[in-house]
Amino acid sequence: MNNHLWFTSALTLFIEIVMGTLGNGFIALVNIIDWVKRGRISSVDQILTALAISRLSFLLSMLIFMLIFILCPHLFMALEMLMVTKIVWTVNNHLSNWLATCLSVFYFLKVANFSNSFFLYLKWRTKKVVLMTLLLSLIPLFLNIVVTLACIHLWINSSEGIMFYSLRNSTLLSRALLFTNSSHVFLPTASVFMFIPFTVSLVVFILLIFSLCKHIRKMQLNFKRSRDTSTMAHMKALQTGFSFLIIYAVYLLFIVIEISSLGLVENMLIILFEYSSGLAFPTSHSFVLILGNSKLRQAILSMLQWVRCHSKDRDTLGP
Repeated sequence: MNNHLWFTSALTLFIEIVMGTLGNGFIALVNIIDWVKRGRISSVDQILTALAISRLSFLLSMLIFMLIFILCPHLFMALEMLMVTKIVWTVNNHLSNWLATCLSVFYFLKVANFSNSFFLYLKWRTKKVVLMTLLLSLIPLFLNIVVTLACIHLWINSSEGIMFYSLRNSTLLSRALLFTNSSHVFLPTASVFMFIPFTVSLVVFILLIFSLCKHIRKMQLNFKRSRDTSTMAHMKALQTGFSFLIIYAVYLLFIVIEISSLGLVENMLIILFEYSSGLAFPTSHSFVLILGNSKLRQAILSMLQWVRCHSKDRDTLGP
């Protein structure tokens, strides 16, 4: 891969990390400050804070791995480093996806209206349902880690892995490129587990649409205004859920493109594309959450207004 493409990819990753850190750090900071002031924190803010912190951990770990790969690439020749990299990526990506899914489930249970007794049972226990959803997600996380470790050992025991550890006299770049060949095994298997939270969020989104349609028909039959509080709550939840699904669908589409490109383009390019698409999801979704949450939106408007006033005062004083 030429130096220009490498520089462009590395710069893209760095920008995503910076923007993701700012967005998720803002969400976590605003909610934590509000928690300290009020002495309590709402359920939705708990989920948002946990989601932001998990994504900050994700972005920080990827930044550390990038710096290690650039500054000390020989460390990636060790089997232990390969395992740590894949497991950290798997755990952080899993928490990011499932906490976002729990947020969709929370909005659905709080906003939707169905007369079904089972739904009412779940609605009355929204906090427990969200907690149980997160706990049940540990099962696919455990399976994902087991499959990842099995794939690592399978790849190491293959002819490609043996060649990887036998090339002691090769250049560092050649060995680094051999390291990326593991994508042939890891990427298809890991992508299977990413479709689970997407499917859950898609089902929740469809049910929320049915709930909104049912509510609108009820309002029309009662000759009431269609844009009441419940309708607005439905629309807000749908906008948040739709944004999440669109971003997630694009992310999954990138994974499909990566899998279909295995063996057709340089392996290092596939790895950079994988990391870029993986970091784009938590980065872009954080700003969607800020714009979709009234408290966060007001906080960022207040911050921008403060910066603007501060800049005016400094210009007025002059040099």
